[in-house]
Amino acid sequence: MAAPIYVADLEEALAIVPLDGLTALFHAPSGITHILASPAPEILAALREGATDITGLVTRLRSVFDLEGEEAVAVRLDELEAAGLVRRA
Repeated sequence: MAAPIYVADLEEALAIVPLDGLTALFHAPSGITHILASPAPEILAALREGATDITGLVTRLRSVFDLEGEEAVAVRLDELEAAGLVRRA
């Protein structure tokens, strides 16, 4: 079975405001404001570069974070998907 491909909404669908170590994100399609901690905003930014699987996402994030494996990113992806900020393509 192929690895799932993840995608996030374009930046135009979001209003992003940094808040002392957190990020407020208004998601226009749902009308919901989310408060995110790192690395969630960075994951969303990496996904806005284009749809990718977990391996490609980790590769993108390694330019910002020192990552050993994919497990922590997979957990954050599940959370972002449950919140409606990430979906499978």
